[in-house]
Amino acid sequence: MTFSNAGFIKKWSMLFRSAAVVSSSAAAILSSMLPLLFYTELNPGYLALLFLLLIAAAFAVHGVLTHAFNDYTDYKSGTDQWSPALLSGGSRVLQTGVMKPEGLKKIGVRLTFVLLALAAVSIIAGRIETAVLLTVGVWGAYSYSMPPLRLSYRPFFGEWASLFPSILLLGTAAPWIALGTIPVWTWQNALINALFCLAWVMIHHIPDIKADKRAEPVKKTTVVWAVQKFGYYASSFPASGYLLLTIIPILWMVQDRPAAAFGALSAVTVSLFLIHKIDPENVREVTDCEKKLLLLAVFTAVWLGIFV
Repeated sequence: MTFSNAGFIKKWSMLFRSAAVVSSSAAAILSSMLPLLFYTELNPGYLALLFLLLIAAAFAVHGVLTHAFNDYTDYKSGTDQWSPALLSGGSRVLQTGVMKPEGLKKIGVRLTFVLLALAAVSIIAGRIETAVLLTVGVWGAYSYSMPPLRLSYRPFFGEWASLFPSILLLGTAAPWIALGTIPVWTWQNALINALFCLAWVMIHHIPDIKADKRAEPVKKTTVVWAVQKFGYYASSFPASGYLLLTIIPILWMVQDRPAAAFGALSAVTVSLFLIHKIDPENVREVTDCEKKLLLLAVFTAVWLGIFV
């Protein structure tokens, strides 16, 4: 492998931040793909191709577009420079000089146009579901980080207006495309997976509280808002709150899908216990908790996909 090839691979692997993509986007896709594989007569080859296409789209939207815009904006505001940078603090492609800020922004803008063009082609081809999925994905990535919206810098807006709809709809993608409809079990799985994603993102923000406060403009995440409102002990409140919201879809499914409800509730209970134990000012402890939540998110998604 030449030096230039090694640099190319390093650059893109850093930007992808695969752990985040796998535990959120890929898990959401898998959660809706497994029932199609196990409980329908759809061709396995077709499902395998659909899965690969959705994974590619997830890495394009979440791995590249979202992280390109987020890294660019957080670099400009200064928060990433002050971050302790274990799992937080961006991909570090800018801090390490692997990429330049304007080059990273250019990647995001060009990919935005490509994805929106694909959405337009999908409309012409009569694939409205594909157009909606692509458009919402682009909206989530752009609105979360880029001005003038920059919703990640506003409490609650970043996760609810940008992140949640993007992950939720991704969780409906496979059945919507393959069946032309979205079954009830799909909505149940997608809701739980999306809320789980919101919860670990809130934990992800805890190590960056001080850095976000020093940013210009201040990156007032929901976690920063909670700390300013109630004190540092409240930094885990947003994550706990979003996990508790999973009780709604769990109760929705408990009668028809008791095994699925039991597994999801068990994962939520363990997650709440882990969050309750952390010292929010111990960066390594918070990071370890986040890693465990990522694994629990994947477990929950797979469990829900098996027990339909």
